[in-house]
Amino acid sequence: QVQLVESGGGLVQPGGSLRLSCAASGFTFSSYAMRWYRQGPGKERELVAHISTTGGSTRYADSVKGRFTISRDNAKNTLYLQMNSLKPEDTAVYYCNRHPSSYWGQGTQVTVSP
Repeated sequence: QVQLVESGGGLVQPGGSLRLSCAASGFTFSSYAMRWYRQGPGKERELVAHISTTGGSTRYADSVKGRFTISRDNAKNTLYLQMNSLKPEDTAVYYCNRHPSSYWGQGTQVTVSP
């Protein structure tokens, strides 16, 4: 069955960096675009970044453009999100998603606080 397992979250100070990973299994990873979403406290889930099957095309939410980088390693069936210059408003649970589909991981908590 399809499984998406996120990792790499944690507590970081403003201006810091984190790298999230999403290990995928149960499907042909290289055949699907992938996305990162996040859901902050009291907020709706929002799209953060999108990457094409080969990684050749990426898109970002305006709020993270220039600070976050989405990437993938199809040989390792793994999706990444490099997050730099983190801000308190980046605090959220981050989820990876196979696109298009309703498959979600369990999420990983990112907290940006002094």
